[in-house]
Amino acid sequence: MILIVGLGNPDSKYLMTRHNMGFWAVDELCQNTGIVLKEQYNLGVYGRGRIGGQDVVVVKPTTYMNDSGVCVYDMMRRFHVEMEDIYVIYDDMDLPVGKLRMRGKGGPGTHNGMRSVVAHLQGENFPRVRIGIGEPAENENVIAFVLGKPKGEELDALRAAARQAAEAVQEAVAQGLEAAMQRCNQ
Repeated sequence: MILIVGLGNPDSKYLMTRHNMGFWAVDELCQNTGIVLKEQYNLGVYGRGRIGGQDVVVVKPTTYMNDSGVCVYDMMRRFHVEMEDIYVIYDDMDLPVGKLRMRGKGGPGTHNGMRSVVAHLQGENFPRVRIGIGEPAENENVIAFVLGKPKGEELDALRAAARQAAEAVQEAVAQGLEAAMQRCNQ
C-alpha cells in the first residue's frame, strides 16, 4: 500500500493559494487516475485506487497546514503503510516558481507542514515532491505571500507544476522512485 498526501489548508478561502500546491497536485492525480476523495477518516479525506499495479490511498488532510502530521500519522497507522511508502507533496519557497524537486528522504526545511509530518512520523525517510512557489518580495510578509493567490503567468506555471508533480508521483509509484527522480529533477 502506498500513501500519497498533498499538504494544504482545508477552507475554501485557501483553495487557490500558493500554500495549497499539495492539494492542487492531488486533484490532478485524482483526475488522472479516477480516484475520488470521498471517504473521511479522523483528520483527512481520502480515496483508494491503483497506480501501476500498486494499491494507493490518496489523502488531503482536513487539519490546517501546521498540523498536517497528525493526519499523515493517523492514515499511516490506519492503512498499515511503511514510512518509506508515504509520498508527500507540498509548496516550497526555496524553489523558483514552477520548479519541482523529488527526493527519497530529507529534512523539513522551513516548511511548517513538513515539520509537523516529520515530528509525527518521527523520521524523514519518506519520498516528497516540492513544488516551487518562489520567494516573497523583499518587504512582503511571508504568511501573506504563501496564503496569496497567484495570477497570470505565475498561476499558469503553478498549474503546470501541479500536473507535473502528479505525473512524477504516478511514475514513482508505477516505475520506481529513482527513475521518477531523474526525470523530475532535470
